[in-house]
Amino acid sequence: MRAIRIARYGGPEVLRREDIPVPEPAPGEALVRLRHAGINFMDVHTRQGKYETSHTYPVRLPTTLGVEGAGEVVALGHDVRDLRVGDRVAYCLHWGSYAEYAAVPAWRLAPVPDALPLDRAAAATFHGLTAHYLAHDLGRAGPGVTWLVHAASGGIGQILVQMGSRLGVTVLATTSTEEKAAVARARGATAAFPYEGFADAVRDRTDGRGVDVVFDAVGKPTLRESLRATRKQGLVVNYGAVGGAVRDLDPIELGEAGSLFLTRPRLADHLPDAPTIRRRAADVFAHLLDGTLTIEIAGRYTLDNVEEAHAALETRRVVGKPVLDLP
Repeated sequence: MRAIRIARYGGPEVLRREDIPVPEPAPGEALVRLRHAGINFMDVHTRQGKYETSHTYPVRLPTTLGVEGAGEVVALGHDVRDLRVGDRVAYCLHWGSYAEYAAVPAWRLAPVPDALPLDRAAAATFHGLTAHYLAHDLGRAGPGVTWLVHAASGGIGQILVQMGSRLGVTVLATTSTEEKAAVARARGATAAFPYEGFADAVRDRTDGRGVDVVFDAVGKPTLRESLRATRKQGLVVNYGAVGGAVRDLDPIELGEAGSLFLTRPRLADHLPDAPTIRRRAADVFAHLLDGTLTIEIAGRYTLDNVEEAHAALETRRVVGKPVLDLP
């Protein structure tokens, strides 16, 4: 089968197209014939070596890229009893989806409803499950609560805005362009601000109080201003660092900003078992089907041009979620 692999870390030039054997499912695994794969910043970060020493995400070289896929089960390893050959499934947080087949731990697989196209499932799983735990587990969501969502036109950002709005939250947003701001407002944001001066704009919008929760996936360019945009005893959720890592934050800054809470969560810790994965995925897929959640496929790529998707992500030219279509 064809696959995109890396043997060293670096830029898009380290991506290698290889013909490798179709994997055999080990005990507890299912072999999935992949039809589509999501393309994520996590793939870029894997390629760059940001997980080289990670214990949460212990990917090591050489590896097949891709942490999200959707397709059909074609074979089962020993002791897999809750899946059948032919089941439509989707998954995330298991490397190897830039390929025609993947052997995936069965507990990571979520059923995909017959009415949901597999490309939508591939676009929705990683970002959808991330937004789901952020909104439902951390977001203090409900009427009277105010969020600030950075990068609100991105894949996770758009879903967070929609989830918050559906739960009665007043959602404010930041984006880098007016075009992206229009996307955020269309998804339910009450207002969208440019990054420059956003803390002052948020304070003005909230009568000087600040928001209850900030969702910050940008990192270094925004995090300290995120503290300033948050109310006393509010929460800042730094769930990504696409703009660079913050390496010099003194905890006393949280006290000076109003006794704030700061957390740096990871999706893996919020997907500990099959029931949790399937509950979150079922909720995301149900809202896709009933029209209360929209996920735009930002671009379609193949194994022959996946470098273009990585370049688009790295230069922030993506509005929505890019997908890899597999043969």
